[in-house]
Amino acid sequence: MRRHSILVTGGAGYIGSHVVRQLGEAGESVITLDNLSTGFEAAVLSGKFVLGDTNDSSLVARLLTEHAVDTVMHFAAHTVVPESVSNPLKYYANNTCSTRQLLEQCQRQGVKHFIFSSTAAVYGIPATGIAIETTPTLPINPYGTSKLMSEWMLRDLSTASDLRFVALRYFNVAGCDPYTRIGQSTPKATLLVKVACETAVGKRPWVAIFGNDYATPDGTGVRDYIHVEDLADAHLRALAYLRDGGNSDVFNVGYGHGYSVKEVLQMVENVSGVALTIKQEPRRAGDPPSLIANCDKLSSRLGWKARYDDLKTIVSSAYLWEQRLLKDPRGFIK
Repeated sequence: MRRHSILVTGGAGYIGSHVVRQLGEAGESVITLDNLSTGFEAAVLSGKFVLGDTNDSSLVARLLTEHAVDTVMHFAAHTVVPESVSNPLKYYANNTCSTRQLLEQCQRQGVKHFIFSSTAAVYGIPATGIAIETTPTLPINPYGTSKLMSEWMLRDLSTASDLRFVALRYFNVAGCDPYTRIGQSTPKATLLVKVACETAVGKRPWVAIFGNDYATPDGTGVRDYIHVEDLADAHLRALAYLRDGGNSDVFNVGYGHGYSVKEVLQMVENVSGVALTIKQEPRRAGDPPSLIANCDKLSSRLGWKARYDDLKTIVSSAYLWEQRLLKDPRGFIK
């Protein structure tokens, strides 16, 4: 019998490449499809790499058929919240419309399982600052809306077909793999830990705090930071869940507690031994004051357990990656 494969869209990107690596280490047959707009082919450490776009229906159909794909993991997306506010149609085109094209091919080719890279931004501003999967989805920026629309498409398609899905709603990801082989190398990245670590190694002159008048303990935004290795592992747990006959569902992926911007910057200073130059800026459009995950469902239903739930561990990992990039700008080992 021909072995089934997993198609990973956006698998050359930051999170996707960690999932591809873990899938390869688990013995899975993996095909990565990426247009390299923000990803790096050298970051794909397992399986076969194909250069192309997710909305190229003929290419996707060929890959699904040729490789007997029964599972798709979909990471390909734009992810910068402020950019989504200033250029919303870019996000609806790439994040929503391209997902629709991909799902059409999945339906035609009989794909059984679909694991979707969603976001905590679908919740908007929860009243308590803590989001559970049943918290109303009220996104306050086009990025969150574009992802929520894809969740709706998956919900409706799974009702009308045999496809079953898991949507993983990420909180704030940081760090790199334990052996510093791959990490976040996206130019002009906006994730706080990445930006702060780049500042610590001298790649940026300063790091900004956007808003210090939120209703939080120190006035700065609070987020649930998760190590990329734990986030990647959640995808393998989701795959096992679907293979075991699990129903379509959504799951938060975080640690269930948060840190403020000031706390993160202090930890970067502690780890690096560098006093950061910090600038105070106005609030950014689309930023909630506090956003923390309730992940009980992920743990109880998928058997997921955090292994790297420690801010110092997360920041140390990210800082080591930035030091590596200083020595080798390509920053990847095959």
